[in-house]
Amino acid sequence: MIEKLRNMTSVYLYDDNKRMLMLYRIGSRAIKDSYIGTAGGHVENDELNNPRASVLRELEEETGLTIKDIKDLELKYITIRYKKNEARQNYYFFAKLKDSNLEINSNEGNLKWFTQEEIAGLDMPHTAKYMIKHYIEKGQFDDNVYAGVAVPEGVQFIKLESFE
Repeated sequence: MIEKLRNMTSVYLYDDNKRMLMLYRIGSRAIKDSYIGTAGGHVENDELNNPRASVLRELEEETGLTIKDIKDLELKYITIRYKKNEARQNYYFFAKLKDSNLEINSNEGNLKWFTQEEIAGLDMPHTAKYMIKHYIEKGQFDDNVYAGVAVPEGVQFIKLESFE
């Protein structure tokens, strides 16, 4: 039975060479120590209808970066997973870092650049692992937003479409 809802956001920053800045997060309440996007966390009550505001707040809190340091911020994935009596909904954003020579640190763990080929081998939470795989294979090449439902074998994605 679902007793609680947990809404979270993550942002994945990339550079001109399509490398991604990944955070090895240590000591999270929601996930085991593992790689996630560049920054992310829980959506605050006043952000429930604005995941973009949430992800920008998390980015600044965890790395010191602001909207001025990135471009092309876009929501690419919304996923849901049922775990420990919670429905966990994640909003995954991607953005290009304007200056990949910036020295960036995080108060949540260790940041490191990875090529897309290296990312597949990283230890990540279930939903993030399959989302980033989909992004590398398909999502980075289109303007679609995808919805994903976590299942034991992975995540099932569909393109979100606007209709009446």
